[in-house]
Amino acid sequence: MWRMPRKLCAHLLRGSKLSDAWNRPAAFMSTLLINQAQYAWLKELGLREENEGVYNGSWGGRGEVITTYCPANNEPIARVRQASVADYEETVKKAREAWRIWAEVPAPKRGEVVRQIGDALREKIQVLGSLVSLEMGKILVEGVGEVQEYVDICDYAVGLSRMIGGPILPSERPGHALIEQWNPVGLVGIITAFNFPVAVYGWNNAIAMICGNVCLWKGAPTTSLISVAVTKIIAKVLEDNKLPGAICSLTCGGADIGTAMAKDERVNLLSFTGSTQVGKQVALMVQERFGRSLLELGGNNAIIANVLYGPLHTKQSVSMFLGAVEEAKKEGGTVVYGGKVMDRPGNYVEPTIVTGLAHDASIAHTETFAPILYVFKFKSEEEVFAWNNEVKQGLSSSIFTKDLGRIFRWLGPKGSDCGIVNVNIPTSGAEIGGAFGGEKHTGGGRESGSDAWKQYMRRSTCTINYSKDLPLAQGIKFQ
Repeated sequence: MWRMPRKLCAHLLRGSKLSDAWNRPAAFMSTLLINQAQYAWLKELGLREENEGVYNGSWGGRGEVITTYCPANNEPIARVRQASVADYEETVKKAREAWRIWAEVPAPKRGEVVRQIGDALREKIQVLGSLVSLEMGKILVEGVGEVQEYVDICDYAVGLSRMIGGPILPSERPGHALIEQWNPVGLVGIITAFNFPVAVYGWNNAIAMICGNVCLWKGAPTTSLISVAVTKIIAKVLEDNKLPGAICSLTCGGADIGTAMAKDERVNLLSFTGSTQVGKQVALMVQERFGRSLLELGGNNAIIANVLYGPLHTKQSVSMFLGAVEEAKKEGGTVVYGGKVMDRPGNYVEPTIVTGLAHDASIAHTETFAPILYVFKFKSEEEVFAWNNEVKQGLSSSIFTKDLGRIFRWLGPKGSDCGIVNVNIPTSGAEIGGAFGGEKHTGGGRESGSDAWKQYMRRSTCTINYSKDLPLAQGIKFQ
């Protein structure tokens, strides 16, 4: 899906009381982790046993109540009441009303609010990072690092708020000025995936806000507590600045809410992060209404080998891992290491290395989202560059070499066709100053730095005549 498709990291939780978490009956899951003393810190984020999953200036929710689980032991953490379709309708209306106020705020003042959001996140970085680790399944250092990405993009956006704008262009007509005017698109819908439940929202939210947009967020249902906790932090900042809370709205929900966002003409830009399969459906729904979409879809990055990881996110992920291992064997691959589920609580699987597959084996071209590494032998630079480019995904790639010529061929027109092309570093990890995104089936969208801000704005080319004449372009004269 993007930066770490074959490395899912998790915080190892201690004190599991049950050895067979995989088949644990529901009756044994009545105690929520939030009520246990060692997880009392969850309440520092404003969380409780049952949490409202809709925010549009006030908290609510009339939809289904779901329970989120810890991937390290499959024990329930807390519950979230999701949005109904009626909640969604109400939230969109309030968000668009809030936009009329927010769009009038000067961009540098908007940047000041975003700066405060960054500071508020800094204050909660350890406890929020711990929640990412607990609910998503990353090791703690990566959970904290993900919150740091949101903090960093807030810092970046503050400076950007004083620099966005278009050029003044030379006009061919005397007494005329030709300028580019950039304005906010309006309402930005943000649908994020489970594997980066904070950072991706942050990339979109911080930049969209300084551009003058309001945001409507739908996170992954399995990381709903993270969505609620982040929104509570933002809501406090907006409240302190006497701004409408609906500037940063939240509707926790499933496919019904996501479909509503994709089809809704009031959503001026829809940023979607998820699988290529679902992304195709989203793109079609948005395009049918001639809307804008920003897609961050599947990744299948070459050159990832790291044994520091924890549980997969869900039991379904474990099933997909096992299915991929079996498919690799059927296609002629040999499992030289790993390939099994670990005999312990939680969704842990062994890191797996597969050799002997053909470079164009279908399983090698499939994003499994599990710690499986396919190893291939190649004979020439030209051959391996072609193998890198033959997969449908085009997010990130990397090469390790000291050959200066090879480096620039890798970066050039016949080199990697990915959106992120690295040399002598892994494919995972990306600095916020550069645009993040990929080509081909990865969707083509760009988030975070560089000129990614332009996707959150609309451009007008403006000609101003300050002369006393009315000349036409191209020297046309009607005589």
